[in-house]
Amino acid sequence: MPYKNTEELPDSVKNHLPEHAQAIFKEAYNHAWEEYARPEDRRAGESQEAVASEVAWAAVKKLYVKDEATGQWHKK
Repeated sequence: MPYKNTEELPDSVKNHLPEHAQAIFKEAYNHAWEEYARPEDRRAGESQEAVASEVAWAAVKKLYVKDEATGQWHKK
């Protein structure tokens, strides 16, 4: 389900990503949710939620990198 605001994001996103990265995640997720609404537009067996989440994380990773020691994300 698309997110109306960043407060609705999962804790795994809110607790580790900076605000800007959260906004990127939300926008990318919502766009992918719409783009991959039809099952034939997704890989076999993948849910709409899984695809949208993959797209959102890929968008975040373009500008942010995860500090493996702390689990926090920082701008590249």
